[in-house]
Amino acid sequence: MASHLEFVEYVAGQLSEAGEITYRKMFGEYGMYLDGKIFAVICDDQLFIKVTEAGRRLAPQLTLAPPYESAKDYFLFEDIDNREFLVSFVKTTWADLPMPKPKKKKVK
Repeated sequence: MASHLEFVEYVAGQLSEAGEITYRKMFGEYGMYLDGKIFAVICDDQLFIKVTEAGRRLAPQLTLAPPYESAKDYFLFEDIDNREFLVSFVKTTWADLPMPKPKKKKVK
């Protein structure tokens, strides 16, 4: 089941205080980005945030689950209405993730 754009927009709104939140449609689901770095996916209208050591320390109670079949485990973040904690958790996770590698220019 594909995620609904309304849910994605709600999550993005909840995270607006974290920085520049963007999202991209990916195979019927969505990738979530903070300041250009992917930190989460939304699948079946559920928020899955990448696992980091900082995230484990901040919220060891969060459930680990794959967002789709054959995927690695992510944190399943179910309390998206708790804006303050969600923003704090995403900022902490984002800081622990590597910057994306620059894209190579195509040679013609």
